[in-house]
Amino acid sequence: MNKIIIVLIAVSLLFTGCKDLPKESTTVKNNKVEHTEHQRENDLVGNHWMQEIKLNNGVKWTANPETNEGVVRMQSVLTTSNLKDLNDYHTIAGALNKEKNYVIKECTMKGPSHDNLHVWLLPLIEKIDALKEANTLAEAQHIYKSIEQNVNAYDDYFE
Repeated sequence: MNKIIIVLIAVSLLFTGCKDLPKESTTVKNNKVEHTEHQRENDLVGNHWMQEIKLNNGVKWTANPETNEGVVRMQSVLTTSNLKDLNDYHTIAGALNKEKNYVIKECTMKGPSHDNLHVWLLPLIEKIDALKEANTLAEAQHIYKSIEQNVNAYDDYFE
């Protein structure tokens, strides 16, 4: 069910711009389908998007400067974080959400570069939202690690 929701969002984004995404909350919740916590975490923190994203004929996509700036700021949030307890992870989630919203708001990309940005961005949105709602320190740490991988992989696909 979660994958169906992601596909539907991705398809709708192909026909709209980044600016059409909600700015404050882009939570995709799976409250209607019951999964074990382990299944939910595995679905959420996986980096399956890496199998879908493509390079531009073997080279990185050119992103607009504001998108690059927002990602650099997300990377900075991650590298300067001092995480000790669950509240710290929730605070980091808020800071990452702010930068993610900036990327969405300022995105001017079109075509295949834009489509591939969304392959990278949609799972990140879900992970940030999940980090905001993490109930245990172990869950937050697991999600945080996946967010780090997601954010840091941006440089492998975009410049």
